[in-house]
Amino acid sequence: MNSFLLMLTTWLYAGCHTQTEELPLVQQGRSAYVIVVPTNATKAETKAATLFQDYVQRISGAKLSVLPENQYKEQPAVFIGNTAHSTGPEKIKDEGFFIGSNSKQLFVRGGSGQGPVYGVYYLLQTYMGCRKDADVPAVVPTTRDIRIPENIADLQEPTFLYRESYYPASADAEYLTWHGLHRFEDLWGLWGHSFFKILPPTTWFNTHPEYYSLVNGKRQPLQLCLSNENVYTLTVAWLKKAIAANPDAMYWSISQEDGPGACTCELCSKADAEEGGPQGSLIRFVNQVASQFPDQRFTTLAYGYTAKAPLKTKPAPNVYVMLSTIDAFRQAPLANAPSAASFRKNLAGWEATTGNLFIWDYTTQFTNYLTPFPDYNNLQPNLQYFAAHHVKGVFSQGSGSTYSDMAAYNSYVQAALLWHPDADLKKINNDFLNGYYGPAAPYIAQYLEALHQGVNSTHATLDIYGNPVYSARDYLSPSLIDQYSTLLDKAVSAAGNNNILLQRVYHTRLFLEYVVLQQSRFYGTDKYGYLEADGSVKTQWPQRVSRFVQQCKDAGVQELSEGGLSPNAYAQEWQTLFARKWINSLALHAPVTLVNPYTPEYTPKQAATLTDGLSGSKDFSYNWLFTYGKDMIATIDMGSGKTVHHISMNFLQDARHYIFTPIQVSVATSEDGKTFTPAGIKDIPVAGEDYQVQIQQEVFTLPGTTARYVRVIAKCPATLPAWRQVAGKLPALCCDEVMVE
Repeated sequence: MNSFLLMLTTWLYAGCHTQTEELPLVQQGRSAYVIVVPTNATKAETKAATLFQDYVQRISGAKLSVLPENQYKEQPAVFIGNTAHSTGPEKIKDEGFFIGSNSKQLFVRGGSGQGPVYGVYYLLQTYMGCRKDADVPAVVPTTRDIRIPENIADLQEPTFLYRESYYPASADAEYLTWHGLHRFEDLWGLWGHSFFKILPPTTWFNTHPEYYSLVNGKRQPLQLCLSNENVYTLTVAWLKKAIAANPDAMYWSISQEDGPGACTCELCSKADAEEGGPQGSLIRFVNQVASQFPDQRFTTLAYGYTAKAPLKTKPAPNVYVMLSTIDAFRQAPLANAPSAASFRKNLAGWEATTGNLFIWDYTTQFTNYLTPFPDYNNLQPNLQYFAAHHVKGVFSQGSGSTYSDMAAYNSYVQAALLWHPDADLKKINNDFLNGYYGPAAPYIAQYLEALHQGVNSTHATLDIYGNPVYSARDYLSPSLIDQYSTLLDKAVSAAGNNNILLQRVYHTRLFLEYVVLQQSRFYGTDKYGYLEADGSVKTQWPQRVSRFVQQCKDAGVQELSEGGLSPNAYAQEWQTLFARKWINSLALHAPVTLVNPYTPEYTPKQAATLTDGLSGSKDFSYNWLFTYGKDMIATIDMGSGKTVHHISMNFLQDARHYIFTPIQVSVATSEDGKTFTPAGIKDIPVAGEDYQVQIQQEVFTLPGTTARYVRVIAKCPATLPAWRQVAGKLPALCCDEVMVE
């Protein structure tokens, strides 16, 4: 048997058997066997039979005939589906399957749905040496003899009803079925945040603002008003039409938009007061809609302002609640991570409220898909924790269709654990790494373990919205990156001249290369930066970026973050940096004193951010001084008197992250640091609703003023604009490079 076979923990239906005899399915390229399906076979049973026939022929050259059971003549047979001849348990749970054999016959039975097909793929991999590790062609051994152990009694039943690992491999239909995974595109007629898919504001808001949420005394197209009878009527009408057009869909989502803005009208507020929050009006509304479609299943999100279970109302029997884990950090299992305390409390609340509970989990860094995100060792305890709390399904959100950190590995391991959370993780890891990386597998395993140890030893935080610059102080420090890189160098050597394996190792190196490139923007003219001490670009850097971009394209990287830059756009961003004129500011590396504190998680260079010579980009986490809810008051000491003609600085506008330009900017100069002379003031108009990220420069011209000190005051808006208001949240300011010429 192939040493790289899938090693899942199996539940043996009839106990363990000593498998000393073998069933001769094919001998010398010939077979006496036929494939038998039920006389009235289902689509899944027919597909399973055709699939088995095809793979047996690909392996051995022998083509087995497929017969309906009413034509079977008692010859040696492979029975696929629920035939009268089949053996095994009377009932198989959900999409589970049973593999059985005796001295003459082989049996593959499935439960519901794709069970028979899953059973055939399991048979192919576990007993016949085939495998499919990723969205690549299946590995099919060639031999003129196929022998199957006798007395198999192998029952496999999934722990979770719904199992999705959201990575590129799932776009491969055979991979998806091979590993018993689902895709929401196949199961849901309407998915995710759906309010505005049902009642789009572009269609309804101008004529019927009352259909939308009342926030701060004004109707706004942020969410729906769930107490409005017309909203209910229109929702039911929309669903009737959609269900008729897509009758095979298993689920329909009725869920709030991604953001704040729950309705505070009198009727919604009354329901929410009775239920302990906006989840009350949501569940009541979903139940009301679901009652009109008793044969359909509906899902809704427990997310953001609806994360808690309602105090009184329970979801209807055909309503499934999908609880999000979004607020938790990922360096520790959710069962005990301090940051997951609210999630655990919410899970307990929903568990007591409904038996139809799904989890929406997160296993990548959405702001930097290629950044190493070693939550790998937490995948199993998290899924075990969900199962222990009677969760029925899991959407494990990775990077979707774009390549990301250990995407193939994550998908493979998650698939195995979503089927059976208590499976032997060490065997699963070894199985994938050996099959996918071949002789390089031991070094990839050491690399993954080194990342895990790096997180633990540095007490790092794994944030799904983090960045590699912030992590440069812990598990992605330059010294640790060197250690990781050494292990991947060994993996390259071990791959030898095998181009497929070499490509897979090189694609794994992309993750460290991305970190090095991103951190080089932060380091600038310092060691590990992309600039020489005089501000010129290091000779090798443009070529390094070009090579990285090409490798991204080869690996299937479509975007580097959720909704972010494509590889081509990333290359263009670097070209802009390379072309940027270096200005020898009089304030370069000058010390800065701040009156109000910066936000440390977004300002790793601290106050020095303002005078490091590097300008911020459209990503607020790189080279911006981030000040939350207060004015930025910065005093720069240039060390001695200088003749000043111009003072300029940049501000970021990023409404999605609640970052806004100041309402006023003023500059002043001083020779002694005590008495300051105003040098200019500008009032900045408040921008209208606009989610485009923009950088705004403010320039002040001075008449050759002599000064040692420069003070910049940027006044923060007192509140968020009405179109972006969130209870308890304040606007932030982002300022970068104060240039003095």
